[in-house]
This record gives sequence, structure tokens and C-alpha cells, in this order.
Amino acid sequence: MRYTPHTEAEIAAMLDAIGVYSIDELFADVPREHRFPRLDLPDGLSEQEVAALFRDLAARNGSMDAHSCFLGAGAYHHYTPALIPHLLFRSEFYTAYTPYQPEVSQGTLQTIFEFQTMIARLFGMEVANASMYDGSTALAEAALMAARLRRGRGTIAVSEAVHPEYREVLATYLSGIGLRIVTIPFDRTTGRTEPEAVAAAIDSETAAVLVQYPNFLGAIEPVAELSEAAHAGGALSVVSADPVAQAMLRPPGELGADIATAEGQPLGLPLFYGGPYVGLLATSMRNVRQMPGRLAGLAQDADGRRGFVLTLKPREQDIRREKATSNICTNEALIATAVTIYLAALGPAGLREVADQCYHRSHHLAARLAELPGIDRPFTAPFFREFVVRPPLPPAQLNRRLWEREGIIGGLDLGRFDLGLEGCWLLTATEMNSRAAIDRLVEAVAS
Repeated sequence: MRYTPHTEAEIAAMLDAIGVYSIDELFADVPREHRFPRLDLPDGLSEQEVAALFRDLAARNGSMDAHSCFLGAGAYHHYTPALIPHLLFRSEFYTAYTPYQPEVSQGTLQTIFEFQTMIARLFGMEVANASMYDGSTALAEAALMAARLRRGRGTIAVSEAVHPEYREVLATYLSGIGLRIVTIPFDRTTGRTEPEAVAAAIDSETAAVLVQYPNFLGAIEPVAELSEAAHAGGALSVVSADPVAQAMLRPPGELGADIATAEGQPLGLPLFYGGPYVGLLATSMRNVRQMPGRLAGLAQDADGRRGFVLTLKPREQDIRREKATSNICTNEALIATAVTIYLAALGPAGLREVADQCYHRSHHLAARLAELPGIDRPFTAPFFREFVVRPPLPPAQLNRRLWEREGIIGGLDLGRFDLGLEGCWLLTATEMNSRAAIDRLVEAVAS
């Protein structure tokens, strides 16, 4: 059906109102040769031809089904249960959006409520919001939240072992609003952030200390000691945590963290092309009024029937701009629903099984690589599923050789970042890396 919003009579009335007699006269100031330029477009294709064209283009892409991948650094190749797309693409979820009277969408609000509940329990916190854009923006929003909670303090201290791209996003968020960033160096022996370095970096101006758990180099940070050091200086402890690792490690809420954030992609989301992903943010109830985004809650109506409501809406769209905690639009609703399905399907025992497989396969990979001459691990701290090695060849050269000869996606060349880790290689293994695939990588590195 053609979209024709105005009748000829309506168009004539509008032209008459502005004193113009025709459409040509309305656009008279636009040179005639530029009004309808000839477009150099190819001939049209039939639906069958278009389908074949895109099928051929898609076949040129590499697929995780066809290649072993040992690249992580923030986005990880995990198994996506068939249940997720089957449920996610039902029209009730796929097209749903909370309207401006959100309580009429009880199903959407219940999904958000279930998501919040599972995220809060995962991090050992009291409350989680309806989700953020991704892990990096969630951490930046947590820094802003901490600055509001520690009003009058103008410094955010961030560990150098936080993902460099997260720190770039943080710098962008904090630029122009009077907040200063101080970088806490990581220990060059352990690969983790030490409490003494936190104590030396903070002062009475520090609003929060930001660390990652495990950190960008894979090392498991001593979060309890780091939180204690932050609190000793009057600052809040903000932890960007790996959500899968929380099934094996003690969660940030039990280690003194005031705010926990995460990238939710490992919870059942494919790698896509780098997104869309989903940010997670949880905290304690005493901080909830400074939490960004929005919060769905459980309530009862006048007849005592259970219902879901939007409990907190501190966004620019909902309240006065100067009172808003964030300019985030709504939330990553569909992606958060996928995470909800994943966590509900696996349950605590299933997520622990995924974590166990990540731990054991990455440690098997590290042990096999340690058998090769000329390879060493520069850091001593324990790791979860990611670790750094120093191979005999430059990582970029090694990655190219693995891809061209074996079709293997290698690790991350840490020389790309300003960390002083030239020649170092960040590798990961998940439940998707079989022992046979790990052995094949080791043999390819050794050849």
C-alpha cells in the first residue's frame, strides 16, 4: 500500500497558506539539475536473485562453527542454547516495547523484573537495574553514580588493568563535567592491582576506585582487599565483573563492592559483529536513588492481585533533566530478555558447569603451552579463563600464520595497547574449545 499522507486538496491548501502556487515553485531555490539527479544504480533484481546475492556475500564471512577461536578480551564464544532464539523471536518479545503507560505491558515488566532479580543474585547485590547499553558504558555510568554518591569529590581512580577500551569510554563520559581520572598501575609481577597501589593513588578527592574482576589480563583481582583500601580513603568500590566467573568466584557484593557492572554478552549471546550487547549494573538499596536507567518492581493492586510496575524512572525523559541520573534511553530490552532466558534455562548449576569448563580448558591450554620451549607466562596471579603468554614470535605474526595455515583465530596482541606489554599474547578458552582444538592450536604454535 502506498503511503500518501496528504490529499491533493490538502497540499493545495498548505501551499496557499504560505503563498506558493506549486511544488516546483516551493523548491525553486534548488537548482533544477539537483532536484532529480540521475542515479547510477544497477538494474533491479528478483527476490530469488537478491537471496542468492546475499547468500554468496554471507559465505565470504568466517564462522565460529568453522574456525576455532581463542580470542576473548571482552567478547567470548559461548554456546547459545537453541531455546534462546526460539523464545526471543516470538512476537510477544520481539516486538514488545514498554509504552508510556508501561503497566499495561505486564509481560514486558515481568521479564525485566526477572532479569533484575537474577542479575542482583549473580553479583550478590540487593538490586539491579533494567540494563545498560554494554559493559563499558555500564562501568562509566557506575563512575558517574559514584560521583553523585560522593558529592564534592572530583576524582575517579581506575586500575590500569581495566580493559583499555572501557577506560577510553570512561574518559569520554567524564570529559567536560569536571571529573578527573587517576590511573592505578597494576603489578608487573602478579598482573593484578595491589591494595598498596590503591592506597597510594587515592586521596580525599577520590569518589570511587574502579577495578575489573577478573581483569583485562585475566588475573583474578583481590577485590575484598581493594574494596577495603577504597573504603579506607572514603571512596566507593566499583567492580566490573565477568558474569560467568561469578558462578565460580565469590561475587562482588560479598567482597565489599558498592556497585557491580558487567558485559552481559557471555550469558548466551553470540559474538555477532561486536554487538548489540547488554550492560549489567547492580548495587545496594541504600544507593538505589542514584542508580541510572530504570527499575521494574513487584506490587499489588487494590484487590491484592500481583502486578509489575515501573518503580524508579530517573531518566531525562521521565523527570527534570537536572535531576536525571542518566540520559540512557530505555534499556537493551531484547538482549536483556535473551540473558534472562539463558540464566533461567541453565540455572545456578548450569552456569557453574559453564564456568568449570572455562576454567579447566583455559588451564589445560596454559599447561600445554608451557610445555613448549620459548613460551612463558609473565604474570603469577591466578586466572579464570584468560591468561597472558609471551610467545617466541610476535603475536601479530603468529596470529596471521595460525589463520592462513590452520584457519585458527588466535589471541589478542597486547602490543596494540599502551600497557608496556609488547610481545605478549592474551588467550582464552571456553566450553566451545574442545581439548582436540586446544591440542591443535598448541601443535600449530610449535610448528
